[in-house]
Amino acid sequence: MIVGIGSDLCDIRRIERSLERFGDRFTHRVFTEGERARSDRRAARAPSYARRFAAKEACSKALGTGMSHGVFWRDMEVVNLPGGRPTLRLTNGAAERLAALMPPGHRPVVHVTLTDDPPLAQAFVIIEALPEGQSPA
Repeated sequence: MIVGIGSDLCDIRRIERSLERFGDRFTHRVFTEGERARSDRRAARAPSYARRFAAKEACSKALGTGMSHGVFWRDMEVVNLPGGRPTLRLTNGAAERLAALMPPGHRPVVHVTLTDDPPLAQAFVIIEALPEGQSPA
């Protein structure tokens, strides 16, 4: 059962300006160490950061909180599953909100899709509640 859906569209040029203007102050405020390492390895840094920024915004919408109610930027981390598929690792306030969304006897599965077509980056997040013991499709 779907318990949350969020989407976000991010202007890559805006992220590029933030990287130029604020540098580490921006990246350390918004992104986890793992996200910074992954994005900083890429030749196209700004689109990589923009996709992750969009994913965090989309996730906060799927959680139903936005960036409030104890949900902060670094509580949501874009990570890749072994096959390369992106997902989100939630901690602190975001993890607490995710747990509160789950009906008894269910576990969360977070689905993420990321794309960019400069000058825009886009992310969709679907939070699914699966009965314990059931595998995701």
